[in-house]
Amino acid sequence: MGGGGMGQQAAMLKQIQKMQEDMEAAQTALETETMDVSVGGGAIVVTITGHQRIQKIAIDKAQVDLTDDEWLTDLQDLLVAAVNQAIEQSQTMAAERMESITGNIGGMLPGGLGGLFG
Repeated sequence: MGGGGMGQQAAMLKQIQKMQEDMEAAQTALETETMDVSVGGGAIVVTITGHQRIQKIAIDKAQVDLTDDEWLTDLQDLLVAAVNQAIEQSQTMAAERMESITGNIGGMLPGGLGGLFG
């Protein structure tokens, strides 16, 4: 009666170790993988990593009038929107990567896997 359970446990342990290695590799890849998020018809482009680190904010000078106070207010609003969208898209990308590795196991754990993404 004893041998079958041990083999299943060993196989499960190997599967868990492989999943952990894959998750670590995905986390490492997300550190350097970037995405660009554009708002205002390209007036603002934010480059962000999969770890939600802003790498660059580009402002298209041709679309910006720094002498117009109203446009400066709009620019500030666009910057906030661009950064928020970039963070949301980066979080989605990271969650999708982790879910592709773990399947639905995150939904079965208390608190899901959300804590892994800071």
